[in-house]
Amino acid sequence: MPPVLRRLILFVTRHIDGVLLSAILLLMFTGLLVLLSASNGNFVRTSGQLGNMLVALGVMWLFANIPPHYLQRLALPVFALGCALLIGVALFGEIVNGARRWLHIGVTRIQPSELMKIALPLMLAWYFNRNEASLKLRNYGIAALMLVAPVALIARQPDLGTAILIMASGCYVIFLAGLPWRIIIALGVAGLTSLPFLWSVMHDYQRQRVLTLLDPTTDPLGSGYHTIQSTIAVGSGGILGKGWMNGTQTHLDFIPERTTDFIFAVFAEEFGLLGNAILLLLFLFLIARAMVITANAPTLFTRLLAGAITMTFFTYAFVNMGMVSGILPVVGVPLPLISYGGTSLVSICLGFGILMSINTHKKLVQT
Repeated sequence: MPPVLRRLILFVTRHIDGVLLSAILLLMFTGLLVLLSASNGNFVRTSGQLGNMLVALGVMWLFANIPPHYLQRLALPVFALGCALLIGVALFGEIVNGARRWLHIGVTRIQPSELMKIALPLMLAWYFNRNEASLKLRNYGIAALMLVAPVALIARQPDLGTAILIMASGCYVIFLAGLPWRIIIALGVAGLTSLPFLWSVMHDYQRQRVLTLLDPTTDPLGSGYHTIQSTIAVGSGGILGKGWMNGTQTHLDFIPERTTDFIFAVFAEEFGLLGNAILLLLFLFLIARAMVITANAPTLFTRLLAGAITMTFFTYAFVNMGMVSGILPVVGVPLPLISYGGTSLVSICLGFGILMSINTHKKLVQT
């Protein structure tokens, strides 16, 4: 191999975790196969997703090469920018399908809630790291206020699925920072007692999703249609599945949103229980590798940030699979690295890039 090419390869791969990248690429390849079937062989849509993946991998490489202490400096301004953009959405955002989630900035429009998926755990990790030597109960209270403000703005749009994910990422940071168990238990009790109030402030369609979870057959052609058809597809796959491109629920157009939120139903029908088990093992392998990186992170900031990214990815996968299987309400959460879509894919790969940066820069931090 020529020395120039060898140096180029070393430069490109020096901050890339090979184990993590292998799992990501396998999941992405699986996503392309399932998307091709779910879109009835639409090569244009599939090639578009391939373009999204290349962009996401580029973003991952970029953030893998940014040392964590630079990210630490960016925490406060990025969080402030995210909050300002969310306020801008509330005041001037564009309404699409009854929800105000998008904000025009010049020649394009953005969804600021996607930025908060990284900005919030980044900010909380920075805050706890700054106060590591003297953490008190009031610090957790301040962190909770940082969490509630953007989540409330996102839930108001309304975007319940994204609000849940962002709240989960913030809660993971607060928990990993050492929140006392007595506070956790008290919050759990308070949460249970506040359920009637939360029910009263939910939108009608959100309440309907909860009722549909309990009994989807009460409205089989309306709010229960998604759950009924997805569970039929999952069950009809059997042990070995019906084969790639041979899913009847998929190709007879029974499965709604089959390229995005319900793509797992397509996979389950075509690859069966065995395919589901392999896919779950692949997700668990990726999460386990990310947890190893988290455990070996050298500072409190990097441990909290890596833990939040890992557990948020787990939440993505768990909520989507639970939604498709009928054990959780339909909240519009894509299956990470599998579902069609560029914005979510980029934000997920950005997080994995940060994990790689934490893993490959830790020796520099320690010395």
